[in-house]
Amino acid sequence: MSIRTAIWKISDTPQALKESSIEKEQQLEDMIVAAPRLLSDEWMVCGRQVDTGLGGRIDLLALAPDGSLVLIELKRGRTPRDVVAQCLDYAGWVEKLQASDIFSIYAKFAPGRDLGGEFQKQFGQLLDEETLNQNHQIIIVAEALDDSTERIVSYLSARNIPVNVLCFQVFANGKEQLLSRTWLLDPMSTPVAVGSGREPWNGEFYCSFGHGDTRNWEDAVQFGFISGGGGAWFSKTLRLLKPGDRIWARVPQMGFVGVGRVLGSYQPAESFAVQTAKGATPIFEVAKRGTYHLESIDDKERCEYFVPVRWLETVPLAAAHYGDGLFGNQNTVCQPTTPKWRATVDKLKDVFKNYDKGEGGS
Repeated sequence: MSIRTAIWKISDTPQALKESSIEKEQQLEDMIVAAPRLLSDEWMVCGRQVDTGLGGRIDLLALAPDGSLVLIELKRGRTPRDVVAQCLDYAGWVEKLQASDIFSIYAKFAPGRDLGGEFQKQFGQLLDEETLNQNHQIIIVAEALDDSTERIVSYLSARNIPVNVLCFQVFANGKEQLLSRTWLLDPMSTPVAVGSGREPWNGEFYCSFGHGDTRNWEDAVQFGFISGGGGAWFSKTLRLLKPGDRIWARVPQMGFVGVGRVLGSYQPAESFAVQTAKGATPIFEVAKRGTYHLESIDDKERCEYFVPVRWLETVPLAAAHYGDGLFGNQNTVCQPTTPKWRATVDKLKDVFKNYDKGEGGS
């Protein structure tokens, strides 16, 4: 069933706004570049009309907070078969981009601006070049969603090919035009497992702990938790964790710092408490080394979320385990399905020898 939206003016006799259209095809692309939030609060546009060398150009290329790439194509009257086939063709090219390629694309898009600096300004965290483009997704932008496109996209998505449709509709309100936005699939649903060269997940969770002014590794060790916040992208993956799960924690650009078992489900900061000599104590009363988005404590989307953890073994940041070939990713939590993750866990078990302490083996 095609997605359509209706907008009504509120009055004693409600009036439906008439559908309109954008006069120039280029206008929507211009608007997205000027205000990327039209697509998502969680994406940063890094390229426009990107030449693939395959006889075509990608309309827009964006970065997500985890360093994955977002390929954005405007439908512009093309048939569903044409636009989906072209997106899949481009995705094969995007998948092979290296960090240096992405920096070059950004340099052409925003001359004189630094990708790392802009990434940190946008997302509040450092850009880890090692984790760039470990995954990607395809977004088709259309003014109307036909049944054929919906069937194709739903089929591909059900088979873990990350593709979605964003449908824009234009409405006339006197001399003004209004724009509405509707997704075919929930863009904030639980992400697919991370990795290329897929293999069965080994049951071990990866955690990226963003140590800095916002959250602090010493706090996490002392009070037993991991956390993420500042936007749904950074906290939503904490929902993957269940009591008993084993996590391996890594601080970006430093290395792996601990292994532990999850003790409970994720909770917003306002209700999260830890055990102290005084009993259950609200986290903000004891964790003083970071801000933990205290300013957003009443904002369910941007506040910090916590997961209680029993640490089996940890090391200070100065002793973080770092080395070539170890897995890295900027998702707060993920279930990697790549041989690199299995090999990483095997190596970490030799370093953190108490990974199964008190558990009778792994």
